[in-house]
Amino acid sequence: MNAHAYAQQYRQTAVSSAVLDASPHKLVALMLAGIRERLKLASACIAREDFARKGKAIGETNLLLGELNGSLDHSAGGDIADGLSALYDYAQQRLTEANLNNDATILDEVDSLVADIESAWLAIDPDKR
Repeated sequence: MNAHAYAQQYRQTAVSSAVLDASPHKLVALMLAGIRERLKLASACIAREDFARKGKAIGETNLLLGELNGSLDHSAGGDIADGLSALYDYAQQRLTEANLNNDATILDEVDSLVADIESAWLAIDPDKR
């Protein structure tokens, strides 16, 4: 196994450990951070014309957005859950356009939307109910 493979294995183990030890609030924070990291990766892949890796990063982003959307409790969350669901749907539609057109501008738009959600989420005190 080469150094790159060891580094990748270490990163995967660190991520798995963080997820296993995380509260539900932290899990959402990790997912939002993961979305933003993959959006940045997809933009970098467009710049270097690595379109296969760009597609993979966008696919992973869509998967995370779908998981967040599927975890919404519409009966308890009301208008907030409905708004987030619409935003996640919109982001996924835009990611499809970005993927088809190799458009980093759209990726920046989606990143900005997710950054707003992440900022609001991180402002929530998970210990207060």
